[in-house]
Amino acid sequence: MNTPNLPIMRVLASLLLLCTLTLSNYAQVTDRVLLTDYKIDPESAGDLSVEVDATLFFKNNEFDGKYLSGYSLPGMWVEPKLVYTPLPYLQIEAGLRGLVYRGTYRYPNFAYSDIALWKGDDYQRGARLLPFMRAQIEFKGFNFVLGNIYGGLNHGLIEPLYNPELNLTADPESGFQLLYDCKRFHMDLWLNWESFIYKNDTHQEAFTLGLSTKTLLNSKEARWHLYMPVQLLGQHRGGEDLLEKKRPVSTLLNGAIGIGVTHEFGRKWFKTLHVEADLLGYYQQSGDIWPFDKGLAGYIRSTMELREDLLVNVGYLRGKDFISLFGSPYFGAVSNDDTELTFGKAQTVTLAAEYYRTFAKHYGLGAKVEIYYAMPGDLKYADGTREKGSNSTNFTIGVYIRLNPSFLIKKFNKK
Repeated sequence: MNTPNLPIMRVLASLLLLCTLTLSNYAQVTDRVLLTDYKIDPESAGDLSVEVDATLFFKNNEFDGKYLSGYSLPGMWVEPKLVYTPLPYLQIEAGLRGLVYRGTYRYPNFAYSDIALWKGDDYQRGARLLPFMRAQIEFKGFNFVLGNIYGGLNHGLIEPLYNPELNLTADPESGFQLLYDCKRFHMDLWLNWESFIYKNDTHQEAFTLGLSTKTLLNSKEARWHLYMPVQLLGQHRGGEDLLEKKRPVSTLLNGAIGIGVTHEFGRKWFKTLHVEADLLGYYQQSGDIWPFDKGLAGYIRSTMELREDLLVNVGYLRGKDFISLFGSPYFGAVSNDDTELTFGKAQTVTLAAEYYRTFAKHYGLGAKVEIYYAMPGDLKYADGTREKGSNSTNFTIGVYIRLNPSFLIKKFNKK
């Protein structure tokens, strides 16, 4: 459904302009157990298979309540599907995606923070169950994906822009995606349509446009790799029929640009070192969902790959009026528990350790511990009251098992 004064064309134009620049993004190297390989295996041409992709998880969040209250996530998501590869460059997948939490049988039809504003109060029983369908064509370094795209951590967004936990809780992204790879450049351009509306619906339509790129600035064979990341997210919420129901059109933007370096040490107990610095921005182009219309933050992180299966990550963010659309609340200036509570020049220090062991392709065990040391600065309330905020230490512990069995039904002759 069209919306008046739709600013999305300007957002799309900005995305396409950025695609023509030699700018880049460096994918997160943590949470590897949750990543998916998007390349089509040419040797699978003619194969018709049944594949099950599943992740079982338990995650405990011990938070102090200022930014977000603590909670646990015991559950799993399972994705059984048929996979057919008629040609070396064409693959079709169809099946179901189910999300199950232990101890509950009622699932709201939303996953992202504040999505209830535009997805209503509908519920499912038994499990959060959705159809899954993906068609993918690969040619000359490009991968065009329609249907359920390669989303979540596969976009390679830095943690202040995307909370890795959403890989466990969010619905699969659906829309279209254009991936491109060459010797020194990677690009991921996508549209995720999150909420569709009919004429008399009471919730808003909503979709997210995203761009994630990486350019390697020196030789790929060098032991030192210098790269530049660029990331952009734009979420639009609209619907003509809802304007009279006090649901105004809203467009929210997040972006990041930075510089990073990777060094391959190649030692038994010190494989690789990554250091990256990013400038982050937030802009509320229209609407009044958030109390600030714009904000900035600086973010620096270092990831040490001590072994092939052990990572340690240290990060520091300092921001002013910065809000993240999909990131952890600890990287933003607004409380998730009390949206009338905002923070001054907030700072966050993170320390994380992740262990990941691969048993076979897409079979793995992962464990991650992450500490957030939050320094909120002054606390500001909607009525103008201010008080000195206290620093707090918060942590998360998670374990994951990824299973991906595949059973060949028939191999058709190649044409």
